[in-house]
Amino acid sequence: MTSGVKTWRDYHQGPWGQVHIRHAAPTDGILSETALVLFHESPLSSRVWERMLPISGQYRHVLAPDTPGYGLSDPPEAAGREIPEYAAAILAALLEAGVEEMVVVGVHTGASIAIEIAQQSDRVRGVVLCGVALLTPEERAEYLANWTPPIPVTSDGDQFDWALKRYHRIWGEDTPAWMLNLAIGDVLSITDRYHWGYQAAFRYDPEPALRVLKQPTLLLDAEFDLLAANDPLVQAMVSNCRTTIIPGLRGQLPMRVPEITARELEEFTRAHAN
Repeated sequence: MTSGVKTWRDYHQGPWGQVHIRHAAPTDGILSETALVLFHESPLSSRVWERMLPISGQYRHVLAPDTPGYGLSDPPEAAGREIPEYAAAILAALLEAGVEEMVVVGVHTGASIAIEIAQQSDRVRGVVLCGVALLTPEERAEYLANWTPPIPVTSDGDQFDWALKRYHRIWGEDTPAWMLNLAIGDVLSITDRYHWGYQAAFRYDPEPALRVLKQPTLLLDAEFDLLAANDPLVQAMVSNCRTTIIPGLRGQLPMRVPEITARELEEFTRAHAN
């Protein structure tokens, strides 16, 4: 753990049950008024932020919730919930946790949630998006039809082979073993509902919200992220927006380069927060 930083985990109430949140903050108790709130990609959990939390926690209170139905957060009662509903559920838990002002950071599905929370709350001082699912109708239909096939769960372990091949395909054959283990563990812990958040993100069109986004916005992306090609389109839609690209990476910035990611987030937050 980074010296001078405490980390902890707790639960707060949302409309679908409890929302699990990871925290980090300076041990001296001196906090900026503005918290940094981190939303993960589907179908993973807030574990993707674990390496970065103690770094960012040197400067301010940092919170990383598990999206409802992922990690250790209770799921909705059924599939079919939409991104604005996921955002409202998480926002309720954040308010119960005492968050006053925040900069929101989201990766892929988490980016859609961050965009919506910025629409729903006047407590958001800035928005950081890592991979925005700005899709054409044809792309949306393709993702909805083909990105989340049923996971083959068998006593022979076909699910493990499926998950390993999936992450080799989308993250690269050179992905470190510990990252693969994290992703495989997360997705196989929710085989019956891993697609719920994905499908909500594929149904969600962020363009209307992006065009009225008032908060300062940073597009922080890996050069070869699956959604990086959307960044110029997003920047053209958002009135106060800039882009920072981390070269040579396929994605997963908080896991692959936590120090760089934490530095970029803190610089942006200090520029736009109290």
